[in-house]
Amino acid sequence: MFFQQEMASQKKIGYKCRIAGVMLLLLGSIAALVVVAVIQDKLKVEEYGSEYGIVIDSGSSRSNVYLYEWPGEKENETGVVKEKMNCAVKGVPISELKVSSKDDETTFKAFQDCMDDIKRHIPEEKHKTTPLFLGATAGMRLLHAKDKKRSDEIMTSLREYLSGLNFEFHNASIITGQEEGLYGWITVNYLKGNFLEKNMWNTYVRPNGAETFGSMDLGGASTQIAFQVQEKGQGPDYMLVKLYGYPYTIYTHSFLCYGKNEADKRVLDKIIKESSDPAYIINPCYPDGFNYTMSASAIYDTECTMKPKNYKPDLQFFMVGKSDSKKCGEIVKSIFDFKNCSSKMCSFNGVEQPPVTGEFMAYAGFFYIARALGMNGTSKLEEFNISVGNFCQTYWTELKTKHPKIHEKFLKTYCFASHYVLTLLADGYKFDEETWKNIHFEKTVKETNIGWSLGYMLSMSNMIPSEVKVITPMTNPVFAGLIFLFSALIIITVVLGFIILIRTCY
Repeated sequence: MFFQQEMASQKKIGYKCRIAGVMLLLLGSIAALVVVAVIQDKLKVEEYGSEYGIVIDSGSSRSNVYLYEWPGEKENETGVVKEKMNCAVKGVPISELKVSSKDDETTFKAFQDCMDDIKRHIPEEKHKTTPLFLGATAGMRLLHAKDKKRSDEIMTSLREYLSGLNFEFHNASIITGQEEGLYGWITVNYLKGNFLEKNMWNTYVRPNGAETFGSMDLGGASTQIAFQVQEKGQGPDYMLVKLYGYPYTIYTHSFLCYGKNEADKRVLDKIIKESSDPAYIINPCYPDGFNYTMSASAIYDTECTMKPKNYKPDLQFFMVGKSDSKKCGEIVKSIFDFKNCSSKMCSFNGVEQPPVTGEFMAYAGFFYIARALGMNGTSKLEEFNISVGNFCQTYWTELKTKHPKIHEKFLKTYCFASHYVLTLLADGYKFDEETWKNIHFEKTVKETNIGWSLGYMLSMSNMIPSEVKVITPMTNPVFAGLIFLFSALIIITVVLGFIILIRTCY
């Protein structure tokens, strides 16, 4: 009797052990299945390949092709972009196309040479997905106002040419002055590290307490100023932009016809009007010892300068250099209107502008003129003023000796240009003795050219989808095998459990 009870007790314990074992196996298999699935999902690595973008900057003097590169993984929605290379297009600026078939052929061949060079720096598998943009600036804005038909024909020809390339062509358009100023501001602050910086973990974060730089660009046909303001004003000069997840309010204005080349023509027009003899015109902005003959079309064939009565394009003007710094400065100031202002504060020509604050980057034409004066980098207003006077009083042969690398066609204009920069910044934008020290006359930052095209690419990269290659911790066959194994174990344990329960009932 005791032996039978002992056997029954052991049999009962044996069933319990088998049930417990089956349950442990079942739970273990379920747990393993969940762990494998979680590991495969949570520990996967999203490997982003490099993305590329091409921006063609077609200005009033020439076109430049820029190639940009950024990792597909974006920081708060905007790609971390760097300039990979750039190529200057030889030939005429696009605003001078559709005039001479020979010039057109030369220029489009130069475009092709640059695009072929750019293509060699992009992996072949990325060619068809690399976005391509062309932005035309003040030169085409002027042409559009003067001859809309030719302007449209030029842009149509460029779109046809660019869309035939082995890239993902998006658009070729004439950008507004406000956009040009805004994108320049973005470029400056991106290069200065005011949007992102790497922390100790080698990841990008927004700098604590970072202040932005203002931006000033001087081109051939227009000039732009842009800087951050705390409160949004009225009108199109106040723009909102979101970068790396943070909003900024930017004041930006572009003055068409106030680029260096167009302002020079307006000053020459003033000088001609003060002279009674076109065969002998005293030019106080040209250095002593320099004489120059130019045609009327070189001054008046533009929308920026009003043509005189009885205008003759082939009329020749003989300019005699007789440097007079004071007189030159007075003529330069006469092309600005500093009196009319219906707002609390204006720059010039009645354009409302808030006070300039913080650091500013002055680039493009500003840099070249300041460098000729020995004032690149930072300086004091008084020092800059003295340098302008000294430069203007230098004899022509001495100027050529001091500045052998500056082409004569530019060097002859630098007395006017230095007065122009001084007037624009001090009287126009209202930089004084204190704020002038905050102006940095620079060409590049971190070996990257300053201009609107990089800022444009930064903004456009916010719209370009990134290709993502997912790398999982286990290969698909291994993952599938483990899922099958643990699923089979679960099924087997469920069957065994069912069999054991049936046997205990009978």
